[in-house]
Amino acid sequence: MLDYDVKYLKYKTYLNTYCPHCNKSFNVKDKDNDVLIYKGRINGEDLEIKLSPYLDVFEVETSKPLEQDAVLDDLLCPSCGQSLIDPDTVCGECGSKVGKITISAFSKLLPFFVCLKYGCEWHGLTKADERNIKLKIPRQEMPEQDQKLRVHNFLEVPYGLTTELAQLEAGRCLQCTNPKCVEGCPVEVDIPAFIKLIRDEDYEGAARKIKEKNVLPAVCGRVCPQEDQCESKCVLGMRDAPLAIGNLERFVADWAMKMETVKAPPPPQRLNKKIAVIGSGPGGITVAADLAQLGYAVTMYEALHEPGGVLVYGIPEFRLPKSIVHFEIEYLRKLGVRMELNSVIGALYTLDDLLEMHDAVYIGVGAGLPKFMRIPGENLCNVYSSNEYLTRINLMKAYRFPEYDTPMPEGKNVTVLGGGNVAMDCARNALRCGANTVTIVYRRSRKELPAREEEVRHAMEEGINFRLLTNPIRFIGNDVNWVKGMECVKMELGEPDESGRRYPIPIEGSNFTIDTDLSIIAIGTGPNPLIFRTAPQLERNKWGYIVVDEETMETSIPNVYAGGDIVTGSATVISAMGAGRIAAKAMHRKLSSEK
Repeated sequence: MLDYDVKYLKYKTYLNTYCPHCNKSFNVKDKDNDVLIYKGRINGEDLEIKLSPYLDVFEVETSKPLEQDAVLDDLLCPSCGQSLIDPDTVCGECGSKVGKITISAFSKLLPFFVCLKYGCEWHGLTKADERNIKLKIPRQEMPEQDQKLRVHNFLEVPYGLTTELAQLEAGRCLQCTNPKCVEGCPVEVDIPAFIKLIRDEDYEGAARKIKEKNVLPAVCGRVCPQEDQCESKCVLGMRDAPLAIGNLERFVADWAMKMETVKAPPPPQRLNKKIAVIGSGPGGITVAADLAQLGYAVTMYEALHEPGGVLVYGIPEFRLPKSIVHFEIEYLRKLGVRMELNSVIGALYTLDDLLEMHDAVYIGVGAGLPKFMRIPGENLCNVYSSNEYLTRINLMKAYRFPEYDTPMPEGKNVTVLGGGNVAMDCARNALRCGANTVTIVYRRSRKELPAREEEVRHAMEEGINFRLLTNPIRFIGNDVNWVKGMECVKMELGEPDESGRRYPIPIEGSNFTIDTDLSIIAIGTGPNPLIFRTAPQLERNKWGYIVVDEETMETSIPNVYAGGDIVTGSATVISAMGAGRIAAKAMHRKLSSEK
């Protein structure tokens, strides 16, 4: 056995390489990785060399330890023993001798050069050839917790990319001159720039680059639907899987948190302007961070006892660890943002009160009013709204009872009504809380499920049942008014409705019953009316959401702005952040122009 000097980290290589003399492949399976095996010679001594030819990164292992910048005398094919040195070519960077091999990419044979100077990464490929080869490298997926183990704990399911996988995935980026991915990002993160910094192994620089636009990178890297936003615009997706932008964002953010490298910027000169932010969810956090860094005195009013909004009470621990939210909130405090917790606006203060104390107000309270199906039996015990159920589990830490005071809702046969991300969260939570069976009941087909594909896949892997094309019509209770069953009707799909999904139609006479002792209704949320009771002049649309000027996010009340779910209805974290950024810019323009 040879003791190899590991000079650089190894990566899997997906390029087929051949000797130009005997046409034998250099590719060899080495444990779990594909590597290239060569023979070399230096100072009259033979040595074995393992290479992994991957464009911008060139990893080397040698059986004889070599000094950095040492130059080999020769490079040989291990099959035919002939020299691979090309007498007509020298390294384009250091001028050393080079070995010439052949690689195949998209049925084309291309010359690939191996510089004999140890540590030099020059390969002689044109940019066009590089792009072709990069398209052959498959998307690197994140390692995940075993599906049989994870249902018994609340630990995060995806582990995140390793440094090796992040390097490989970042290398797939084509560095487009007109990057469409940025257009797909609601907060306009400079995606090619931070990915190039990953390739350069400048992870701190990558973290700073993301933080310029996104104050919650660790959150967005986990819960944002990148497949419908930045990744949907990726040019790679035209021929292959798009770049894993979200996974790379998470990698950088996690690295920065662990290394504690990204510090809050020094406080700017304070302006004589005060801003009130109602709600500490993603939209409010963005407004607060942007304006605090411009010198405004920002006070955030949060109704609950912990800041973070839906990030804290809505998204489960196994999908978004609360330690990450706390880290991001602490960053906000370091920017100088003042937080008033247990402050219910509409009860403690009205909008008029806040306008008397501040120069402008941002409403980012989300859509926290649960929707119900309005069917018989909804008032039975152990029938929950998704809001109450998730708040008990996440914010009140019911899953850690009796360490925390709130007991866990108990049910052995759990049903969840709905097909969105919240429904998946409820179902996967119930499984971890000890349910024997968990069934998602959804009135449309698999194709129309609005949840992220990743969330649906995780739910299926964990053994959650799906009763599709099924609609509940009543809950059935026992003698003491606890739910024991649910009568349903089968559905068929008709023509598309306003959302573009085919409208479900009941099938007459198809009624049947599902046994359930805990049911969770996760069919959406609406605007909480509390603020509006003391602000009737605030214009709302027919669904009860606040009407805003889309270019500024200003409401019908001057100097009052709004964004996120309270304007759009239930949407995504990153869309709320995008609205917050628009509002922050508009507030700054307006307030800075005042005498």
